[in-house]
Amino acid sequence: MFVKCPNCGHEVQVRGLGRKRLDVGLNKVLDALKGQRSVVAAAKELKCSPGYIFNVLKSQKLKAQDVIDQKNAERDIC
Repeated sequence: MFVKCPNCGHEVQVRGLGRKRLDVGLNKVLDALKGQRSVVAAAKELKCSPGYIFNVLKSQKLKAQDVIDQKNAERDIC
């Protein structure tokens, strides 16, 4: 891809703009949330931001509190 310099007008070839995608799967996010019972702790475990976890859950129409509460309900049954 070629980008034109705004100062001098030269065209410069660039490769791969930006950061690579993190691509942490939904199952990994759910497992981390169930194990850690906290979004911040799960984010540290997965080495991502809490916002990334919220966005992954939002894309599947889930809420973090529902996933955490589900784990607590399973624990009460056993």
